[in-house]
This record gives sequence, structure tokens and C-alpha cells, in this order.
Amino acid sequence: MRPSLIVGNWKMNGSRAENSKLLASLKAQLANVVDAELAVCVPFVYIPQVSEFLEGSKLSYGAQDVSVHVDGAYTGEVSPSMLNDFGCRYVIVGHSERRQYHKESDLLVAQKALAAFQGKLVPIVCLGETLEQREAAETLDVISRQLHSIQAVLSDELMSKLVIAYEPVWAIGTGLTASPEQAQEVHSFIRQKLGSAGDKVPLLYGGSVKASNAKALFSKPDIDGALVGGASLDADEFIRIAKAVQ
Repeated sequence: MRPSLIVGNWKMNGSRAENSKLLASLKAQLANVVDAELAVCVPFVYIPQVSEFLEGSKLSYGAQDVSVHVDGAYTGEVSPSMLNDFGCRYVIVGHSERRQYHKESDLLVAQKALAAFQGKLVPIVCLGETLEQREAAETLDVISRQLHSIQAVLSDELMSKLVIAYEPVWAIGTGLTASPEQAQEVHSFIRQKLGSAGDKVPLLYGGSVKASNAKALFSKPDIDGALVGGASLDADEFIRIAKAVQ
């Protein structure tokens, strides 16, 4: 049986004081979540704070990006080993905001996923189409291309150990959400394209996930959890989303 996973992506939000309140509330409510693993992916500067705060907790944590380089003259980059040094378990790679604002290619995303594995991290690989691509009926072609790049770089063994998040770009931070049926169609397509790894890889949905729509999304057979943006900054809402896992 595939594990259920709910990941909070804080994006560029937080402060030491706000983080402490949020994490304390999450830790206090973790016992209410029995059917899913919870994780938060936080800005680099807050990883030491989160690492210390969550020591011994069942709440996992990670980063929002990672370098393909091991070390060296790469100013501003953060290596997999640095993240591992602070106990990170996960790292998001290929988020649509990285692809859009930093021009990250499919190949670079795949290389980051490989670097994450080599640094003993679990990559959460994001795939998704723009509104224009969906309206042009190109969704599955885009997903296939993005996924093929990952499969061309990772071995079959590593493919079975990653996490994939389908995040339609048009539903991120817009308040729009793919219908459960739309999300299921893409998740099912990804599962099929994964081949033998499909039964092992958790597939998450990302895109304006809230407690009000989580249960309907999680009721679909190929949606194993969520990559949650803004709602993950509200501990009560985040926990309600996690409790919607069936």
C-alpha cells in the first residue's frame, strides 16, 4: 500500500516567532493525524530552527530547492549534503515557481532530483501545465515530457523511491483548483507512465488545496496526498487537510 503524505510548502513566508507558534501547534495536534505522514518544506534560513524544534517529532521537514553541485564556487547555492546535515528528509524540486521565475528546465529538474538522492534526500518532483497548455488540450503531453526527463536521468530503483506532485500551474495561488476528476485523470496518467514504479510512488496533488476540497481530492484512487501552499501556514487548516486522508 502506498503511503499518504501531506507536505506544507511555506514558500517565502515565516519568521522565527511565527514559525515557533506554527510548529508548536502542529506538534500538539499530530496525534490527531493517523493515516498520513506530515512534512513541512521551509525557506533555507529557517531549516536550523525547524531542525531543533522538531527533534524527536514525527513531523518531517525539508527544503524548497537544492543545488545540483556537491560543493565549490557556487555562490548562493545550497547542496544536498548541507540539507542532510540538518536532518532534512525531503526537498521540493521543479516547483512551477522555480520553472517560471528561474527558468529551470526539465533536464535541470531531473538533475536536481538525482542530486537529492545522492545526498540522501527524497525529492518531491513537481509536474504541471499552464492554463494555456490545458486550454490547448496539451496537459498530458506536457506531463509526459516532464516525466520523461526524470525517467531519463534516474534509475528504475530511484524512480520507485521519489515523490511526485502534480500541480497545475493555473491552480497555484489563484484560488482555482482542479476538480477531483481532472486531478485523477492526470494522476492516473502519471501512475501508468511510471510502469512498475507506479505502485510505490506517492502521487500528491498541489494547487489551492484546502480543508474544504481535500476530502473530495483524496477520495480518488490515485491521489495519495497533497502539496499544500498557503493553507500550510495555518496549523488548524493544515491538520484538517491531513485528517481528510482516508
